Amino acid sequence: QVQLVESGGGLVQPGGSLRLSCTASGSMFRVDAMGWYRQAPGNQRELVASVTTDGTTSYADSVKGRFTMSRDSAKNTAYLQMNTLKPEDTAVYYCNAEIRDAKHDYVRLTYWGQGTQVTVAS
Repeated sequence: QVQLVESGGGLVQPGGSLRLSCTASGSMFRVDAMGWYRQAPGNQRELVASVTTDGTTSYADSVKGRFTMSRDSAKNTAYLQMNTLKPEDTAVYYCNAEIRDAKHDYVRLTYWGQGTQVTVAS
């Protein structure tokens, strides 16, 4: 069974930094694209950043220049380095990955992590 496990959330002051990690584990052929989403209370879940298998990244306008997403394919792990955090970055952050099935690599499924809370407050 494939699982995504996030870590690295917490409470930080405005202007501070946090680094989130997301690791895929279980039986799989390959992890394709990965992404970070966030959801604040009363808001819809939104895409924050994504990375393709070749390392190409894209970002929401609200985080460009402040957040950096990267991946270590050998470890099936993605990272989100968040700098210059603002109170409006407060949300539950979710990891998302498209993973090819171990037995049938033409089958690609979407998985979600359980979420990690990021709170930016003084």
